Amino acid sequence: MLAYLLKRFLSMLITLWLIVSITFFLMHTVPGSPFDREGRAMPATVEKNLMALYSLDKPLLVQYAAYLKSLVQFELGPSIIRHPETVNSMLARTFPVSAKLGFAALFISIIAGVSLGVVAALRHNRLIDYAATVFAVIGIAVPNFVVAPLLIKYFAVEWKLLPAATWGTWQHVVLPALALSFGPTAIIARLTRTSMLEVLTQEYIETAKAKGLHPAVIIVKHALRNSLLPVITLLGALVANVLTGSFVIEKIFAIPGMGKYFVDSIYNRDYTVIMGTTVFYSILLIVMMFVVDVVYSLIDPRIKLHKKEG
Repeated sequence: MLAYLLKRFLSMLITLWLIVSITFFLMHTVPGSPFDREGRAMPATVEKNLMALYSLDKPLLVQYAAYLKSLVQFELGPSIIRHPETVNSMLARTFPVSAKLGFAALFISIIAGVSLGVVAALRHNRLIDYAATVFAVIGIAVPNFVVAPLLIKYFAVEWKLLPAATWGTWQHVVLPALALSFGPTAIIARLTRTSMLEVLTQEYIETAKAKGLHPAVIIVKHALRNSLLPVITLLGALVANVLTGSFVIEKIFAIPGMGKYFVDSIYNRDYTVIMGTTVFYSILLIVMMFVVDVVYSLIDPRIKLHKKEG
């Protein structure tokens, strides 16, 4: 067990280093600098001084080594555009907002997706099964930035049930969370339905029925538990999908989360914010993938972490 944890921790560090390195060098291949954006006139002397202030005038490898050193110290540097605010303080201020939206969307996705998938499997080849299949196809095909304006149009503008944008109360969470959860809900529903149909044909389900167990016990304790294994495997990727999808959703709904600042930082070439946000999300996703592995082994007793060493 300990050997596996050490091995996974080392692989997580290598993965993070690769992400940081690739992002750093790709970012610096983009022409221009944060001080010469279109429409901004700046004297050459002022730009030169600013480049020196943020150490952007040094050789690229020197900048790379300095950034790795500061990263080890958990110091992500100052924002170039929003001086004197630091990336650390920006993340501390915006992450709770993004986390609240992300967890709300994941909660909706898991509850609605699993429920819809189970009902569709139990009512196989009936109306609700066909409706769930159609919803899954639409949910996977239609991106969330198309769903978001439709939700605003009907729920906020025409029916006036919920606020259209900004952030503050729980009502402000509903529409962006629904838009963000639309695709993941469809994916979970489709995967749960397929897995549930396969599990319901297994011999141990027939044995449970022959023992006279209550149908609810058979579904929840035996069928659903094994049907959720593929869904849990997909949770790491779904977390990535929800978090990256929140960039656009936060922009559409004017939510002051990390996504808004990340999009703005790309437009403004704010190198430190781009790197800091990328590193933060990477750490979050790598940790989530590890948690998924642990949860997977807890749900399925046949899977033991120490057996993965080989």
